[in-house]
Amino acid sequence: MNLVIEAQPVPLEIKEGVVRVAGSRVTLDTVIGAFNDGATAEEIALKYPTLALADIYAVIAYYLREKPAVDAYLEAYQRQREETQREVEARFNPVGIRERLLARRNKSE
Repeated sequence: MNLVIEAQPVPLEIKEGVVRVAGSRVTLDTVIGAFNDGATAEEIALKYPTLALADIYAVIAYYLREKPAVDAYLEAYQRQREETQREVEARFNPVGIRERLLARRNKSE
């Protein structure tokens, strides 16, 4: 019996500028955020059943090997998300949205 040891590619892909676990919609920041909050790979798999446990371990291993680069990406991604949220809120004021929607619904009835 021969054991074949070979490097496996990291199961990450970039779609629309966002790093996701390959074959899923789960983002890198979701997996690493859960891991940094103390979740085990098994707990992450329970919360995100579309992810294979082996892929979660591979993503965590990649993060631990490339922590400075991944942390820099995660910080930039967070800044981008915050900027996008500010832009959306500036264009579409969220204050009173429920009341405006209810009023519009009642008006159409």
